[in-house]
Amino acid sequence: MAFPIHELAALATATCWATTGIIASDAIRALGAFHFNLIRQVFVTLILAAVVLASGALALPGWQAVAILAVSGVVGILLGDTLNFAAVGRLGPRRAGAVFALNAPMAAVLGWLVLDERLGLQAWAGIAATVAGVALAILGRPASGAHRLEQVWGGIGVGVLFGLGAALGQAAGALIARPYMAGGLDPYVGSLIRVGASGLAMGILAALPFAPPRPRQVSGKLLFLTALTALIGLLLGMTLFLYALQGSQTGIIATLSATSPVIILPLLWLRTGQRPSLTSWAGAALAVAGLALIFTR
Repeated sequence: MAFPIHELAALATATCWATTGIIASDAIRALGAFHFNLIRQVFVTLILAAVVLASGALALPGWQAVAILAVSGVVGILLGDTLNFAAVGRLGPRRAGAVFALNAPMAAVLGWLVLDERLGLQAWAGIAATVAGVALAILGRPASGAHRLEQVWGGIGVGVLFGLGAALGQAAGALIARPYMAGGLDPYVGSLIRVGASGLAMGILAALPFAPPRPRQVSGKLLFLTALTALIGLLLGMTLFLYALQGSQTGIIATLSATSPVIILPLLWLRTGQRPSLTSWAGAALAVAGLALIFTR
C-alpha cells in the first residue's frame, strides 16, 4: 500500500481548521463573519502572491481553468467560509464543526453524481463511521459554567442553517476544484486563484450599499487574531487541502478534512480547562476507526 501522503495532508488541513475555529471565535463575534473573512482573505492573498512570485511557480493553467477555480473560490471560500464563521459565531467552534462535517457525505454524493467517483464498500463504511464519530464527539456540553467557546449565541436554528450552507459550499467548491488539482496544478497557485477571486468578490460586495455594516472599532488584538487564523486556516490549511485533492478522491479528502470537530476536543480542553465528556471521546474513537477503514481501503 502506498504511503497515504495526500490523506495525511487532509488530516493536517483538519488540524489547521480546528485550531482556526478556537482562535477565531472572539474575533468573529467582534468583527462579524463577513468582515472577518474579508480581512483574512486580503491578508492571505498578499502573502500567497509573494510566495508564488518568490518561488517562480506562477504558471497559470489557462483562462478557462482560472475562471473555474475562481468560481470554486467564490463558492467554497466566500460563501462556505463566511457561512461557517457565522455558524461559529452563533454555535461555538465545536457545534459549528459538527454541522460543517456534513460536507463529507455531501462531497461524496456530489463526486459520485458529477465526477463518477466510485467508492468501494469499505470506503463508504469508513466515511459513515467517520461522520458518525464526528457527530457523536460534539454532542455533550458542560451542564453548567460553560466556557464562552461552548455557549450558543442567538437562535440555534439559524446557526444550523448557516452550518449547512457552509458544508454545501465547501463540498461544491472542492468538487469544482478537484479536476484541475488532480491535473497537477501547483497548490499555491490554486490557492492564490481561489482566495484572490473570493477576496475580490468580497471587496466589491463590501462597497455596495447593502453590505453588512463595518465594525466600529478594530483593535490591534483583533487584527492579530484575524491574521493568525488567515495564516493557519487559509494559507496553510487551504493549500494542504488543494494538495490533498491532487492525489485522492473528493469524498475521501472531504471526510478526512471534516474530522476537525474530533481534533478540536483536546485543543478545547487545553484552551478552556473543561474536559470533554465520555460521549465526545467515544465519538473520537469511532472517527479514528473510520479513518482506519479509509486508509486501508
